[in-house]
Amino acid sequence: MRSYRSFSVLPGFGMTLGYTISYLSLIVLIPLSALLLKTTNMGMSDFWQTVTSPRVVASYKLTFGTALISAIFNCLFGFIIAWTLVRYRFIGRTILDAVVDLPFALPTAVSGIALTSLYARNGWLGQYLEPMGIKVAFTPIGITIAMIFIGFPFVVRTLQPTLEDLEKELEEAASSLGATRWQTFWLVIFPALIPALLTGFALSFARALGEYGSIVFISGNMPMKTEITSLLIVDKLEQYDVAGAAAIATVMLLTSFVMLFCINLLQWWAGHRHRGAV
Repeated sequence: MRSYRSFSVLPGFGMTLGYTISYLSLIVLIPLSALLLKTTNMGMSDFWQTVTSPRVVASYKLTFGTALISAIFNCLFGFIIAWTLVRYRFIGRTILDAVVDLPFALPTAVSGIALTSLYARNGWLGQYLEPMGIKVAFTPIGITIAMIFIGFPFVVRTLQPTLEDLEKELEEAASSLGATRWQTFWLVIFPALIPALLTGFALSFARALGEYGSIVFISGNMPMKTEITSLLIVDKLEQYDVAGAAAIATVMLLTSFVMLFCINLLQWWAGHRHRGAV
């Protein structure tokens, strides 16, 4: 019977695997375990009372709701941007491609200040939107825009390699068989993009959930209205309520893990189904 080691392509598998597990433990697993253990100092009743208080529940609804909406928007418009950058050649394409990465490099506080200045009552756009009854800054709309801003590069950069690897011969074959453009896109192109699209959605959604710097300026931080969960955790820490902050963070961690696990499971199913169809 052949051992598992014989299937290794690169030498030093045991050492590299040990290094990988040790590194992930130090950077990810141990800190998260410490977070979970911190909540054990609280009784179950105190924990439940903390994580289900009206202010905390309102922050959950706002954070997860706006993160979900922003991820959906990013999937739609991120796909359009990725498609344009991959399928067309035009003047300024390289510059536009570089601009996509700007939210990665820009400090989140700068993003928040820029968005607030843009959409505030006296901002470049806010001064025209508010007379029409559209208030962006210090509302959930502003929070959603901030999440869209910091999350859309994940969708674009995830879709671009998949679009570049698509075989145009399949599209030509579908067209020669009488398929319309819409049928070619829906039956040939889109199924191949689903795994990458779900990955981009998951990354954008996770990034939006954990965002703080760019949102804290544009949200207004009004309890029960525009207060996100990350801000509430920071507020607990400033009050030296470490156990309460850990309890809220634990709920966010577990909920995010379950949602991302479901998204990854859906991604695996979509990829497996596409490979089976091909």
